Amino acid sequence: MAARETPVFVGFGLGRGPVAALTSGVGQIVVVDRETPILDITLPATGLAGETRLAIVSDPDPDCAAQTALALLPASYGGRVRVILHPAYLRLNRSYYLEVANRLRARAVFRQQVGYPKFSGATPRVLLVQSDYFLVAEIAAALHALEIPTAFLPLTDLTRGQTTFIEALLSAVADFRPDFLLTVNHLGMDREGRLMELLAELKLPLASWFVDNPHLILHDFPRQTSSWCTVFTWDRDTVASLADMGFSDPVFLPLATDPGHFHPTRPSDRPLEPGWTTDVSFVGSSMVRQVREPLAKLAGYSRLIGDLQALAASFAQHGHRRVGRFLSETRPDLHALYLALPDARHRLDFELLLTWEATRQYRTRCVAAILPFAPCIVGDRGWTETLPSDPSWRILAPLDYYRDLPRFYPLSKVSLNCTSMQMKGAINQRVFDVPACGGFVLTDRREQLQLAFSPDETACYDDPGEITSLVRYYLSHPAERRLISSKARKHILANHTYRHRLGALLDVMVKNYS
Repeated sequence: MAARETPVFVGFGLGRGPVAALTSGVGQIVVVDRETPILDITLPATGLAGETRLAIVSDPDPDCAAQTALALLPASYGGRVRVILHPAYLRLNRSYYLEVANRLRARAVFRQQVGYPKFSGATPRVLLVQSDYFLVAEIAAALHALEIPTAFLPLTDLTRGQTTFIEALLSAVADFRPDFLLTVNHLGMDREGRLMELLAELKLPLASWFVDNPHLILHDFPRQTSSWCTVFTWDRDTVASLADMGFSDPVFLPLATDPGHFHPTRPSDRPLEPGWTTDVSFVGSSMVRQVREPLAKLAGYSRLIGDLQALAASFAQHGHRRVGRFLSETRPDLHALYLALPDARHRLDFELLLTWEATRQYRTRCVAAILPFAPCIVGDRGWTETLPSDPSWRILAPLDYYRDLPRFYPLSKVSLNCTSMQMKGAINQRVFDVPACGGFVLTDRREQLQLAFSPDETACYDDPGEITSLVRYYLSHPAERRLISSKARKHILANHTYRHRLGALLDVMVKNYS
């Protein structure tokens, strides 16, 4: 037998091979054998009955038998397997035992290809789940800037864990030999946890960066925790609750900006669009559609949604970040109705409904406060239903995040930012993007804002009622606006780009898995 090969016996026979292997010092051997009457005689005769270093696999499916046999081998075998097929067993059941031997050899070769040591090179190699989702392009650009070898695993339709995706993953692992897989918001993972099990089998770590509420994403994904998975979250408030879900040492990793896109206007940039110049602007959704969709799904639960507007207003003011805990503390009657919903999908719909309605109300109050300044509102037509009909304000259709917003922000003297209620303490990317391209942002004060900026680098309001007077003040103090924006931009470029964030993520993955 070649050095460092681990034997797998297909057929026990009289047991001479297994006995010799154990005598020679092989720590663990596996035998695939379905001939129970023969085993009842030969196992006791060889003295191996009850031997803890011997595992017998008898699965009737050849592929399952091969998979189980390899899974029972010690972790150090590294795919180097010698399949020993007893010739007598080809006469007993040729199709089964020959198929088992072939499957064992094929799986062993593949596992040798993917069983390479991780983080053994000077620079980590990253396999990035690729989609059109927010942040993936920024991650790719940051990895390129850091000169990190990167391959892409397409997930074009945002399906999770499907066969074609898994096949593409296995092919990419064998060809590119990454040190870890990187995804955003757990994209690509299936609710049953099969892909997580596969990653553990491949000993391929997963880095999953949540940039939206992880509890709204993982509501029906019960089997996602693994020692091979490290989760990152943009909201420090979710670190403890992710740990409560079983994730080991979640990491706070806030959003940032990509200065390759968000920079002051250059002579080579595209011409500015007419009508973009304005004193005050707001960019964002009215949340009308986001509220209507879950509301329609829950139309049959009138007792639960009957007091929606007041309940959402209360949730916006409450300290709890999670809907279930908010209800249990403030409205136990509605909490019981929430728990009585048919399934997790319905409960998620209600959580989304309450979160988006709270955001809609808050956002409406904030935007209404800038109406005296004839603002330009960039967003959906829901604003025409939400705000009073008034010729002083105007609406622009949504602008492209990468192509248009970096040119739009500097043309507003004041850009208003108001944060979603899915992130009561966190900060969104706008507080980085606007100053990065030379604009001035007036934002709501959030607990985590002070972790990113010093007070002289931000302009904040604590309540929507303060917005009108603050906008009036900053419009009349252009030098102060420019100073705040300049300080913020300098600090952002030094500390808050996606290159910084990916550098931190890489450091964590190297520390956890090298």
